[in-house]
Amino acid sequence: MAQHLNILLLVACLVLTITAAYEKSDIASARIESCRGCSLNRLPEVKGFIMEDAPKYERLDVKFITGADPELILLDKSDRELERILLSRMTRSECNELVQSKGFYKKNTNSEF
Repeated sequence: MAQHLNILLLVACLVLTITAAYEKSDIASARIESCRGCSLNRLPEVKGFIMEDAPKYERLDVKFITGADPELILLDKSDRELERILLSRMTRSECNELVQSKGFYKKNTNSEF
């Protein structure tokens, strides 16, 4: 029994280490994958974030995939996936706070002529 508990603890530590193995500075870009319709229509807060807010962030793209749950995918310089974060249980405000906490900023909309 103790051996099984030790193995379980070791696996849990490995999972935490792997998921936290990158730093904010390792994030080069991000992508949001989501369906465009059915499930997103049932999530008005997330839909507002994806359709209106996300396009305003630098280095953050939106890709629509039929049937996909809304997820934020963090990528490194080689476009390798660092982490996936499910957005469906978040509010619009929480989604914005999340991307900002990962180092993303809104594009500068001031244009000089």
